[in-house]
Amino acid sequence: MTKKLIAATLFLAACGSKSAPTSTMSAPPADPGPTASAPVDPGPAPAPSTKGKPEIGAWGFDSKGMNTKATPGASFYQYANGGWLASTPIPADKSNYGMFSVLSDKSDERTKEIIMNAAKADGPEAKKVADYFASFMDEAAIEAAGIKPIKADLDAIAKIKDAKGLIAAFARSSRIGRGSPIATYVGQDDKDPESHLASVSQGGLGLPDRDMYDAKNKQFEAKRVGYKQYLETMFGLIGTKDAAKRAAGVYALEEKLAAVHWTRVENRDPQKTYNKMTLAELEKLAPGMDWKAWADGVGLAKAPAFNVNQPSAITGTAKIIKSEPISVWRDYLTIRLLSATAPYLPKKFVDARFAFYGTTLTGTPQNTERWKRGVDEVTGAMGEAVGKLYVDKYFTGQTKAQADELVKNLLVAMGQRLDGLAWMSPETKAKAKQKLATYNPKIGYPKKWRDYSTLVVAANDPVGNDVRASAFEYDRHLAKLGQPVDRDEWGMTPMTVNAYYNPGLNEIVFPAAILQPPFFDPNADDAVNYGGIGAVIGHEISHGFDDQGSQYDATGKLSNWWTKDDSDKFKTATAMLVAQYNTYCPFPAAGDKPAQCVKGELTLGENIADLAGLTVAYQAYKISLKGKPAPVIDGMTGDQRFFLGWAQIWRRLYRDAELANRLVTDPHSPSEFRSSVVRNLDTWYEAFKPAPTDKLFLAPDKRVKIW
Repeated sequence: MTKKLIAATLFLAACGSKSAPTSTMSAPPADPGPTASAPVDPGPAPAPSTKGKPEIGAWGFDSKGMNTKATPGASFYQYANGGWLASTPIPADKSNYGMFSVLSDKSDERTKEIIMNAAKADGPEAKKVADYFASFMDEAAIEAAGIKPIKADLDAIAKIKDAKGLIAAFARSSRIGRGSPIATYVGQDDKDPESHLASVSQGGLGLPDRDMYDAKNKQFEAKRVGYKQYLETMFGLIGTKDAAKRAAGVYALEEKLAAVHWTRVENRDPQKTYNKMTLAELEKLAPGMDWKAWADGVGLAKAPAFNVNQPSAITGTAKIIKSEPISVWRDYLTIRLLSATAPYLPKKFVDARFAFYGTTLTGTPQNTERWKRGVDEVTGAMGEAVGKLYVDKYFTGQTKAQADELVKNLLVAMGQRLDGLAWMSPETKAKAKQKLATYNPKIGYPKKWRDYSTLVVAANDPVGNDVRASAFEYDRHLAKLGQPVDRDEWGMTPMTVNAYYNPGLNEIVFPAAILQPPFFDPNADDAVNYGGIGAVIGHEISHGFDDQGSQYDATGKLSNWWTKDDSDKFKTATAMLVAQYNTYCPFPAAGDKPAQCVKGELTLGENIADLAGLTVAYQAYKISLKGKPAPVIDGMTGDQRFFLGWAQIWRRLYRDAELANRLVTDPHSPSEFRSSVVRNLDTWYEAFKPAPTDKLFLAPDKRVKIW
């Protein structure tokens, strides 16, 4: 996926964490309703329903998972989810666990079945799927092979003697996904959305974020120590002399790279990260390395132009490439090789990698079962080959039709919200409506499936399969240069529990796997569905109008379609949201360690989308009622059930290390604070009547209203 697509996803798994099953959600209590909610008029009796029984509870919500001793105004997250949070353990092989995890696990089980059945199916594609999985699962063969599968690569690195050999190694590493200080990819041209453009970006760090290398950040000291130990361990596993000294050299090199990298907040600015130039201009920008040799090595010798995402970082990286000893770069490339191939090497490599990237970084005590890792490998390499089989078996026409209807209702509601905006001028509003009218919704699965006929897979070569799959994907994107943009292409597989908005294609995409309970259940109460999948749809629609997406016009072009006055008003409102989220600090200050808080600027786009998405979903829910009052169910009004449906999808538990890591790396706020966005909606106050003294209560003029 491209950088801008990634930024617009609803949910992002950090550090390769995977999910595991939870117990089945229990039925609601016999009590007619939660004691802490505001009293409601009984209203009309519920209309007779032709629906079947929902998968969760009596109406699509797990009432037993509530904590009715909490009040909605004190903590809506605890009120809606406290019982579940208190009674649910995080599985030993998970860094975090929640509703996304439940569905991811379900998807993994289904995908495993599909992969196993592929071994019995006819056809070359099914055989490739089966062989890819089989190669990863043959642990005995992997142990017997030792490091032989990467011996030629280790020898090639050891023979690098000069800058020419170094640049060639960087290029090859970039093409096969093994890590390089200069990252390369081909994607849509932000300012010419019908064309493709090669991009150059900063890369090559072993820690998840540049700020973790800074010794002044005391909260990351344990991670720095753990990473240095990891480097030494990996060198030791291949019998390297002076492993500690060489590990220290690699770490010092990465420190220098980190110091010139842009921050995650800086990388969120699509204007600053668009810097189109020729190869000659790139050579002038970043002297110190042979850019012609690099371009040839990455297959871009004939590219007419490049986008340099972080100009100063590329300049700084080129200087470091020139100034640092070749011997240190050889050690750096060795570590990148070992880290990338460790999952396919003997157990001691797998364990060493997990000890750092699993336990130290995320607090996870136990690695996931190998078959789950194998499923990830296959879907990462041949996702759409598996996806077509998944859709045939698990995605119904009824679900697609109902999801299509929900999307239409949400788009209508967003249009109504735009029409009703008092702060936006008619000129800008007309362009916003034009952009909304050109949205391309994609539901379930692609119109056409990817062709894997040229991908070579061997049943006894897991390292080689990974290399060939990475090169296949790189070359697939490389081939796009000079070709028209394919607006039917998908950036996720149908088995992915996620959703995204792509500003360049002006599309909203909802894979099949997210269209399940608790997000969507055809038999659930409409209010819960609108609070769940409706808000997810609204979230993705809203990304076209967040602080990043709003910079792209109806054609997908990065261009300013706002008046200055409208832009200023928008920035004032978003600044309020930044300030609000900056106050959420899961880890208060302790000793010499500062408080660890949500970064309002980093999470701004997702917070805008949560706020706007929930607002739009509520309006769509009201549209669906067609002027009729919602029934009261178990003492709950329709509005109360709507907001509970929203809170339910954000049930999630984190290990402390994982949560701390996400606060630095994840553009999404932790789940509790995503749930708490309700405090900005007047309709939530009307539904639950929080007291002015309650923690979540905001005075009307402090409630952020954007879309």
